[in-house]
Amino acid sequence: MAKQVHIRVDDAIYEELSEYSALSGQSMQDCLSVAIRQLLIKNKVETPCKEYSYTFIDLFAGIGGMRIAFERAGGHCVYSNEWNKYSQKTYFANFGEQPDGDITKVNAADIPDHDILVAGFPCQPFSIAGVSKKQSLGRATGFEDKTQGTLFFDVCRILKAKRPKAFMLENVKNLCSHDKGRTFKVIQESLAELNYKIFFRILDGKNYVPQHRERIVIIGFDMERYGKNVEFDFDLTLPEKAPVIRDILEPDVSDKYTLSDKLWAYLQNYAAKHKAAGNGFGYGIAPLDGISRTISARYYKDGSEILIAQEGKNPRRLTPRECARLQGFPDSFKIPVSDTQAYKQFGNSVVVPLMAEVAKLVVKKLEEMDSAMNSHKVEGMVG
Repeated sequence: MAKQVHIRVDDAIYEELSEYSALSGQSMQDCLSVAIRQLLIKNKVETPCKEYSYTFIDLFAGIGGMRIAFERAGGHCVYSNEWNKYSQKTYFANFGEQPDGDITKVNAADIPDHDILVAGFPCQPFSIAGVSKKQSLGRATGFEDKTQGTLFFDVCRILKAKRPKAFMLENVKNLCSHDKGRTFKVIQESLAELNYKIFFRILDGKNYVPQHRERIVIIGFDMERYGKNVEFDFDLTLPEKAPVIRDILEPDVSDKYTLSDKLWAYLQNYAAKHKAAGNGFGYGIAPLDGISRTISARYYKDGSEILIAQEGKNPRRLTPRECARLQGFPDSFKIPVSDTQAYKQFGNSVVVPLMAEVAKLVVKKLEEMDSAMNSHKVEGMVG
């Protein structure tokens, strides 16, 4: 629930605020909310913190799923960026930090130095049109030309400017096949041109949460620092027992999550129509002792991909807390937004425990390589 606070400002401040609101495309209320959060962060009394082996930045941070993953691996976040105001609100509620806004307007030099760049960048269309023309004119066609206009370019320019030891990128499985594989080829070439050794794998979160959710994870290590012979394996530690849908359900759920007769009838008719046409579209009743389909950002619309059967009643949607559990977020994670926004946020997020396992492998590899480099330095000094 949002509380109301009425404030008075003089004419000059009001005019500046009005102008800034128009330029930023945000309401005055949102501008003031961000300013107050920044003020609270700036004046917060810093408490002594433990030593961290590695620092990381959290780009396209969403609600912080990747941040939790790397914090569990012993990392310390020194910068975050997320443009969506509702996701910013959830991020602030859970981490006490207001992420930066539009990444395209951030000067890479202003981002703190860090060991690991973490980003779940959006998959926008990659255009390589014009590359052949530039080549015919004798112009360079490096990664900036290939990725300009996409948010992936911002990942590249930050990697180029800050040269972290490693990075971890996450995206949808279809990134590999987008535009007949050309998109992923551009990504690989762009990262290789920056002198990073690349490893990637499509991973399914179903062993860590009761959901079939495949995502591509791309790991990179700085070859200028570690050389070209870096090896990395996605040797994940699996839990002894895979969770099932029953494990994430709340005992008492409000009737507001039960589908109306009208919506339930529509979903059944829609499924029947597509089944008759030989298509696989339709709602999904999640098996209590099995796993669900992939939750998506559209879950708020009708919940059709993951429904829970109810005795004597229409099926129901998952609650926002159940969606959080479906993605592996701890129950201590705060949900300060509406159900609609919460569904979008969790549908766009990552499987936290899966990403945490990958994060541990990245940190372990860095520890091994840094230790080996330090040993060589000591031997060189002794020799």
